[in-house]
Amino acid sequence: MDPLIRKFRRHLLSWLHRSRSGSVLFVRRVSYKDVRSATDGFRRIIYTNSEVSAYAANFEDNGVCLVKEVKHFDDEANSDTFFRQVQLLGRLHHRHLLSLKGFSLGPKHNRLLIFDNIENGSLKEHLNDPLKTPLNWRTRLKIANDVVAALEYLFLFSEPSVCHVSISSSNIMLDENFTAKLSDFGFFTPGGNSVVTPSSKDCMGQIGFQLGVLILELVTGQSSEMEGSDLIEWIQESRFYSSIDKMIDPDLGNNYDCTVLKSLLAVAKLCIKSKDKASSFTMPQLFRYLQMRTDI
Repeated sequence: MDPLIRKFRRHLLSWLHRSRSGSVLFVRRVSYKDVRSATDGFRRIIYTNSEVSAYAANFEDNGVCLVKEVKHFDDEANSDTFFRQVQLLGRLHHRHLLSLKGFSLGPKHNRLLIFDNIENGSLKEHLNDPLKTPLNWRTRLKIANDVVAALEYLFLFSEPSVCHVSISSSNIMLDENFTAKLSDFGFFTPGGNSVVTPSSKDCMGQIGFQLGVLILELVTGQSSEMEGSDLIEWIQESRFYSSIDKMIDPDLGNNYDCTVLKSLLAVAKLCIKSKDKASSFTMPQLFRYLQMRTDI
């Protein structure tokens, strides 16, 4: 980490801790019955992976929220770890991270986290659902910047460090203003252990790779789950620029900037390469590059 950034981070974290002194953290507990009803019996699935299952929930007092059932914490031995997770997530505030609003405990040690309003659902819905209004070019550029801003915050200013971050169009949520918010991150693994921190080289490479795939989805409108390998093979070709017209999302028409598009694809290619070798960039560098090149 750059010495100047490290010094700034230390002073900022010190100020944040002083500003919170004396405050009492409160995260609302919601009844399991209410959560089950709001998620239509846990049938409104948004995404699922090895760590969580996420559902859309309609609460009368909070609109559409995201409910995450955290896997592997569903026994008494991990109860304390879950509540530490709740406490730390409740302290985490950034405009591009979903804010924790509450938690719930089920009859079979189900551990549920309730997050902020997700009025416009997931990014994946807007890229793949033909019934949704297509995202315009500027909104797509803003989403890319929003995601990198969230990652920069998690890497530099989260204290303690998160141990799990995942990026995909399925778990990036959009609020009523189409502001992108990460939803899949956490502080602990079962047992209270942190396997790997986001600042480690291996994790940085994986997250960089996920970011590259996300950018390709934003540009092409294709799902990484169905055409992911094709997208990656395309961006790794030496002359991929010559076939951009065939790959760009038809929903964009001609309403995009060619120069910005090529810069964005250059970032995606760099990110994809980061999975196989040590990353040559940091999140602050990537964030500044995107800001300069996309003019958001």
